[in-house]
Amino acid sequence: MAKVASHGAFQGESPLDYALPLIILQICLVVVVTRSLAYLLRPLRQPRVIAEIIGGILLGPSALGRSTKFLHTVFPPESMTVLDTLANIGLLFFLFLVGLELDLSAIRRTGRKALAISLSGIALPFALGIGTSFAFRATIVKDAPHAPFLVFMGVALSITAFPVLARILTELKLLTTDLGRMALSAAAVDDVMAWILLALAIALSGSASPIISLWVLLTAAGFVIGAFVLLKPVLAWMAHRCREGEPIKELYVCATLAIVLAGGFLTDVIGIHALFGGFVVGVVIPKEGPFAGMLIEKVEDLVSGLFLPLYFVSSGLKTNVATIRGAKSWGLLVLVIANACIGKIGGAVATSLLVKIPVREAVTLGFLMNTKGLVELVVLNIGRDRKVLNDEAFAIMVLMALFTTFITTPIVMAVYKPARPSVPYKRRTVECAPGDADGELRVLACFHSSRNIPTLLNLVEASRGTGHRRLVMYAMHLVELSERSSSITMVQRARRNGVPFFNSADREGQLVVAFEAFQQLSSVRVRAMTAISDLETIHRDVIDSAAGKRAAIVVMPYHKALQQDGSFQSLGSAYHAVNKRVLREAPCSVAILVDRGLGGPAQVSAQNVSFSVAMLFFGGPDDREALAYATRMAEHPGVAVTLARCRPNRPHSDEESADDEAAIEAFKSKVGAVKDGSVHFEEREACAKEVVLETIHSLTKFNVFVVGRMPPTEPLVERPDELGPVGSYLVSPEFRTSASVLVIKRYDPATNPKSKRFDPKARPPAATEEDVLDEAEMGRSAVVPVPWSPVSDCAGHGVR
Repeated sequence: MAKVASHGAFQGESPLDYALPLIILQICLVVVVTRSLAYLLRPLRQPRVIAEIIGGILLGPSALGRSTKFLHTVFPPESMTVLDTLANIGLLFFLFLVGLELDLSAIRRTGRKALAISLSGIALPFALGIGTSFAFRATIVKDAPHAPFLVFMGVALSITAFPVLARILTELKLLTTDLGRMALSAAAVDDVMAWILLALAIALSGSASPIISLWVLLTAAGFVIGAFVLLKPVLAWMAHRCREGEPIKELYVCATLAIVLAGGFLTDVIGIHALFGGFVVGVVIPKEGPFAGMLIEKVEDLVSGLFLPLYFVSSGLKTNVATIRGAKSWGLLVLVIANACIGKIGGAVATSLLVKIPVREAVTLGFLMNTKGLVELVVLNIGRDRKVLNDEAFAIMVLMALFTTFITTPIVMAVYKPARPSVPYKRRTVECAPGDADGELRVLACFHSSRNIPTLLNLVEASRGTGHRRLVMYAMHLVELSERSSSITMVQRARRNGVPFFNSADREGQLVVAFEAFQQLSSVRVRAMTAISDLETIHRDVIDSAAGKRAAIVVMPYHKALQQDGSFQSLGSAYHAVNKRVLREAPCSVAILVDRGLGGPAQVSAQNVSFSVAMLFFGGPDDREALAYATRMAEHPGVAVTLARCRPNRPHSDEESADDEAAIEAFKSKVGAVKDGSVHFEEREACAKEVVLETIHSLTKFNVFVVGRMPPTEPLVERPDELGPVGSYLVSPEFRTSASVLVIKRYDPATNPKSKRFDPKARPPAATEEDVLDEAEMGRSAVVPVPWSPVSDCAGHGVR
């Protein structure tokens, strides 16, 4: 391919005979195939690397490439230089991102247990890899250089893929459990050790002379030292000049990327592959401040989305499963898979048992540590390029990496049964039994962005009740987990708990600061949390957290955001689906908060709270729950509550009517004793739709509307959404107001069977050290991890 671009098909030229149109076709084909496979494997909860490896193999000589016409048309031999060059440039920058996400300070703080598990998970498989290499040399790799082949086989079996493991742990909701933290810590140590061993293998494979290999290693060590001594201060200077909330200067991005390329060039000159240069530059960049995050945001989408899949197809084009033929070759495949599993799983399990980790958790940890991924392919490709591995050995090792990673998720799901707190989960509603009226109210309040925080805090402050009726707020930031590596960075910053917490060291974050300031100025206890999951499964984080924290009510944000003109714009059907799933499966009452800026753009201090609340009561369990919430708000000295009761036209059972009357009388007696003129009560008989609309329009000057989700009245709009017949009207264009809306659904196990905890196949949240701290700090008995069993689902009782 002497030319880059063709003159076009109309000139009688085939575009596929030229480099540029051919590489464009190759990139598009690779992206379509790998993304399609990732979609198909999604129900199996497999990481995307599995789809990319399989996609590469399918496009190679093992499947589609068996057609000579396809292979010579789409991936002709003369195009491989361009394809491999682009793939390695993408890999260079991807490993720069991997280094950027690797925090050496966190590795230095690795506990003794994780360190022991990591070292045993390297030593035993490395030894078995060396043993396996003798079987390979005696059969299919007879002419391979001796010492490099031993080291390459040892490294290939001892690697744990840190990014892939983080993805699997996140998918399984295990990332910030004690088990997940230990697995990640051990895998991080493994990652560093793998790079050191790989550098050794490359140095040994470069020359037959041990003196030259020694010079390569010493020069590589000098490069690493020079990067920390000379380069790190320069990068720290650039990082220091980047301010939070300000765009990063284009000069700094350009300079950093140029440094990555220069580092790759130097390590290639040294003889240990250009990838090491990019990785080391990423490691030395300071992780404090916004600089590292901004670099990831600038680089990762192009690299991970377009260039990195080329590396997998480049590997797939070199993988020919057809070379594995005969009993001897298939026997070697079984041998290498068995040794990889025995080494990694056996080493991790044995050490885990020695450090007093329970058997089930130890086995789970062993399978997690057996995860392979991109670094495995890097090792195998370098070994093949350096003539250490032939085509047959390369194909066997690629299938081993694919198999060991593929089995991780299903086996962990089958083996790991986490414990859950043994504390009874009794209070699942705001309304409680008369004897438990002074009990603690636990609220799990969720939000999507920081602009929802002031309204959320003002609502909680107005709902805190009197001093002896304490309120505990768990504020959960709902973050979508994408395939971007920066999502894994957010996850790695997570602190201990059943779901990730904000990084305790990141005290400058506006979210953490807002909650800390609120806790100091209010009598409400606040715990800031983050749930990072795919939107299809993030409702499980909410539900599991509600059960783990024994929340009485979950507050979810409305799936539409307020615009400048007062209208609402949907955030997407996925956010709407999250709310519907939580409403359907939550183990407690659920409220949907429509944010119209309660209290303005900032949190209002406790002594300055002055809100007016309108409660619309029609009857039924949802309205009684909403009334219980409004009753709590009425106890605040700065909150005025107006209760507007509309008796429905629909027939009402005697039992329901009696419950409604009792709730109204309880409201009158309870707030009448503590309030002086700030509570108003209005009642209208047999309210038709027109009367209801008139009543609502007379209340437009209030700050908050509190309504039940499914009152016994006809819909006020044609197609109500999750807010119900009345709540949907309060956010419709026909009703103009600046009032926020709180729509409440009462927990009822009879109509909400999934909430009984919840699906028998679903795993409950694991009890963690954070739960123990929560209980101790809140004056409760300690949480004891015990095997899970269904708990009582009775609602309307006080917390123990």
